[in-house]
Amino acid sequence: MTENGSDRFKHLRTQIKGLPKVPGVYLLKDGNGVVLYIGKAIVLRERVSSYFQPSSDLLKTRGPRIADMVGKVIEIDHLECQSDVDAILTEARLIKDIQPPYNTRQTDDKSFPYLEITTKEDYPGVFITRTPSKGSKLYGPFTSSGEVRKLVQVLQRIFQFRTCALEISATDDKRKFFRPCILHSIKQCTAPCADIISKEAYRKDIDRLKRFLESKRTTVIKQLTAEMLQYSKDKNYEEAARLRDEIKAIQKFSDRGNVDEHVQPELFQVDPQMGVEKLSVLLNLDNRIRVIEGIDIAHIQGEQTVGALVCFIDGKPFKQGYRRFRIKEVKGIDDYASIKEVVRRRYRKAGNNEALFPDVILIDGGLGQLRAALEAFSNMDVQPPKVISIAKKEELLHIDPDGETLQLARNHPSLQLMQYIRDESHRFGQHYHHLLRKKKTFK
Repeated sequence: MTENGSDRFKHLRTQIKGLPKVPGVYLLKDGNGVVLYIGKAIVLRERVSSYFQPSSDLLKTRGPRIADMVGKVIEIDHLECQSDVDAILTEARLIKDIQPPYNTRQTDDKSFPYLEITTKEDYPGVFITRTPSKGSKLYGPFTSSGEVRKLVQVLQRIFQFRTCALEISATDDKRKFFRPCILHSIKQCTAPCADIISKEAYRKDIDRLKRFLESKRTTVIKQLTAEMLQYSKDKNYEEAARLRDEIKAIQKFSDRGNVDEHVQPELFQVDPQMGVEKLSVLLNLDNRIRVIEGIDIAHIQGEQTVGALVCFIDGKPFKQGYRRFRIKEVKGIDDYASIKEVVRRRYRKAGNNEALFPDVILIDGGLGQLRAALEAFSNMDVQPPKVISIAKKEELLHIDPDGETLQLARNHPSLQLMQYIRDESHRFGQHYHHLLRKKKTFK
């Protein structure tokens, strides 16, 4: 081993010794701070050290890609997680955001499922979904669709909710002639499809279900445990085994993420085609919009200012076009100056015909942020594309530096698309920083 190789391993071993023995996510980086690989661990120190053991045959156990990657690692970063499930979901989100070159799994659009209650319907249904609908009550995401499927089966025997896709209206008098499915016969559904239960009574059952899912569920588990022990005492082992499995399924419900913390923004898209078409008309553009880039400025507790840029093509996220800019020229907190720096750094090559402009640039902020972006273009002496901004409170679209605005209906597809791009740029800018804010580093 060369002297440089010896120094590298000594440096890595020092970092590994400082890793905690807790669940988490590790980021392996090269000498320039570029993330090469992201992984999860039940015990961080043990997992990371397995890559750098002299006795490890990575070529045989992990393949040539990982063996090649380990030879480039200089720095090890990590994020502590509250649980194994938190580590799984955090790893998946970071891989989607950062796109490390040596990660081959979870770089696609695969998502984690939710348990969904369609609360806006007369008779809410309970479903397992990877495409949530608006206005639903969501629980999750879950790391295992099989486990949440078992949970729904158990809960349906207790609360007797519907899991069908029928459109059921409380005012439909024809329901009384409808023949319910077998789930009603085996007492797993109260059959609102056949007008056997009133809207009010069914709603009470759904409210009980929601209270149960949001509680610690100890009362039900104690009751089921007592029944299981009684069945076992009576030598009815089949029923005892069934209740044992039900108890495990209910306990597994806690092994899930949080809707707000473990965000999967790609699942909550608006109608992209309609949003783009209507925006082209609203902005009086000659050609149909294809590429929109959104810019946001993020801070970590007032420090480590970063510009985030997201790219949407035909109204859909284009992850390869996402960029982060560490603000270098601005001291302290100055969003206007930071926006100028990001605009200048991102589009100066486009001004020199070395790159392409998007059709629209969306700035997160109000009139001041819009004017800052346009001022950056004026200093580059180039004709910019259409630049607009969106303010959070009133959700106004600022389309002109003189103050002209568009106030669209909340359900307008163009506004929903702009909100999605704005929220995605904010999330992209904040996410990595939020996780690393204790270290206050950005590489």
